[in-house]
Amino acid sequence: MTGAAPETPTLRTAPIRALGAALLIACVVTLALDVARISPLSEACFDAYQRLSPRTVTSLPATIVAIDDASLAKLGRWPWPRTLLASLVDAIAVFTPGAIGLDIVMPESDPLSPERALAHVDADATLRAQIAALPSNDAVLAAALQATPSVLAMVGAIAPTREPLRTMPILVTDPRGDADTTQAIANVADYPAALSSIPVLTAAAHGFGLISADDPQGVVRKVPLVANVAGTLVPGFAVEMWRVALGARALRVAADDGALRSVRIGRDAFRVDANGTARPWFSASLPQRFVSAADVLDGSAAAEQLHRSFVLIGVTGLALGDYAWTPVGKMPGVEIHAQTLENMAAHAFLTRPAFAPLVEAFVLLAAGTLLIALVPRVSTGVFTAVGGGAIVAIVALGYAGFRGERWLFDAATPALMLAVVFATLLGLQLAAVTRHRKALSRVLQREREEGARVAGELQAARNIQLGTLPHANTVSDPRVEIAAAMEPAQEVGGDLYDFYRLDDDRLFFMLGDVSGKGLSASIFMAVSKALCKSTVLGEPAADLGALLSRANGEVARDNSAAFFVTVFAAVLDLRSGVLDYCNAGHENPWQRAKATGALARLADGGGPPLCVVDDFAYRAARVRLAPGDFICVVSDGVTEANDPARTMYGVARIEAVLASAASAQAAVDALRADVHAFAKGAGAYDDMTLLAVQWHGANAEA
Repeated sequence: MTGAAPETPTLRTAPIRALGAALLIACVVTLALDVARISPLSEACFDAYQRLSPRTVTSLPATIVAIDDASLAKLGRWPWPRTLLASLVDAIAVFTPGAIGLDIVMPESDPLSPERALAHVDADATLRAQIAALPSNDAVLAAALQATPSVLAMVGAIAPTREPLRTMPILVTDPRGDADTTQAIANVADYPAALSSIPVLTAAAHGFGLISADDPQGVVRKVPLVANVAGTLVPGFAVEMWRVALGARALRVAADDGALRSVRIGRDAFRVDANGTARPWFSASLPQRFVSAADVLDGSAAAEQLHRSFVLIGVTGLALGDYAWTPVGKMPGVEIHAQTLENMAAHAFLTRPAFAPLVEAFVLLAAGTLLIALVPRVSTGVFTAVGGGAIVAIVALGYAGFRGERWLFDAATPALMLAVVFATLLGLQLAAVTRHRKALSRVLQREREEGARVAGELQAARNIQLGTLPHANTVSDPRVEIAAAMEPAQEVGGDLYDFYRLDDDRLFFMLGDVSGKGLSASIFMAVSKALCKSTVLGEPAADLGALLSRANGEVARDNSAAFFVTVFAAVLDLRSGVLDYCNAGHENPWQRAKATGALARLADGGGPPLCVVDDFAYRAARVRLAPGDFICVVSDGVTEANDPARTMYGVARIEAVLASAASAQAAVDALRADVHAFAKGAGAYDDMTLLAVQWHGANAEA
């Protein structure tokens, strides 16, 4: 009997491939979104790279003066009298290092100081008087700190401290000028407060740096180059030592797309993660980095070690030292700061590139696709060999990226995921990419529409801002000539100027500069201008320093964004030519004498910028103008204007222009023209504002 031939069975690989595809999709998406970064496996991989290839030390720019067990045995137990620390600082200073960093926090007065010991001494009046006449140990150490390029440490605290936070200005800028830096600052690792040394020491030191480094897994892998303490950006300890060694007046932090990108000190720039941290490439702990404090004090230390650019003082005694685990092993905390300085000098920080998650996902996708293609076609032995080879290749590629470019690619997580991948991903991945591109196209269109709307609003804000500034003809008096100009670097700016009469014979004028640029700075500028004016007009007869102190309190009251304002304010008596002035952290103005053409800087009076120190008592100074003399005040947008080669305009050029200007208006016009000619079309770095006031004499006629 005949019939239909049986249907030939086929190998059904579709369910296997479907399961493999589902697993591959989950793993690839996890890697692409960098979700694996929260896993200890990736950090363990990065640690393994460093253990396999610790940094080779080719130079040692930093020396650690260790208060070690030998020093404690020879010179006494810790804490030492601060006179002994002062002697140590003085002994180091003989070798002229670029910076001396004390990895020691001293929040209390020295208990061994004579005046404190006096309270416990039962002695006659003569002896008590002799002891009382001795300088305090803290004062001796402060003198040593003031005479040297010293940097003191501060540590992050979880509760407010008694001492005010001291730090140098850190300017956050967006190089493209198209993003608000507030979000970038919000991403920085922050501390509610910071614990620092007592005021007499912090007032004498030349720098203050944060030594805290969070290690949630018990291993210090990153160090903060910049951190946020209660809304104020502060530098890391190594960064501050670098700044002091260079003699830089401030730090600049570049942000882009709402995240920090780099910290700049002078001409040196160091890349940072979005939270302001950097990842050092550690070497093993080296005895060559250390010299005993006892050897320094008795003069037996090798001179070449102390001739280095940076010297750190830290406690390393086994019972007292601050030891921490790093990827290459345990070492004193002060050595971590030394290694950070070495990484800065060699530009050796490790980097996890922004494209690393995508690279890891692509490698996993390629290896997984190969395995899926082989599943039904080869034996188990061959499949295992190919899988093992793919895992080895992933690890080798990750290690090669580390050795070649100091890039951190996570090889461990993709290698582990590869063991469970058994399906195709190509079609689904193409579909996801297509959807993603369409979504990006819609977002781009919406952003273009939003950008056009915002541009119109910013132009209106610019017109409003410039319209609030007074015009020279608002003060019509033949005894005085006023000229002013402001050019915001962006649509709106953070500079301000104002002038108005206090009475028939007194003229008030001021020029200020808010930290930062853009819309937020312009809003704060408007508020500051209004508050200053209301304060001055409220008590027009009050001392100018007292008025600025009240204005400081008013402006700082609701300053959640931690802006600060530099202000030069003055009152000119139109009858006598007497000028009372007060300078709150602003560039010193110039006085040009009509009779001789000589220039002088008004350098007396004043204090820090507004909103920097609460309840600061500002003091005014006085100078008398001769008929025809004028005062010229500028913002740092003039002095720091750059040409295409990034050369700064500088003070010398200002003085050359002012020397030949015979009137206030001529001075403003000539300075503006000269700055524009110097810039040669280069984009403005900061808002440029100028104000000149010329006194023609009490009997001047129109």
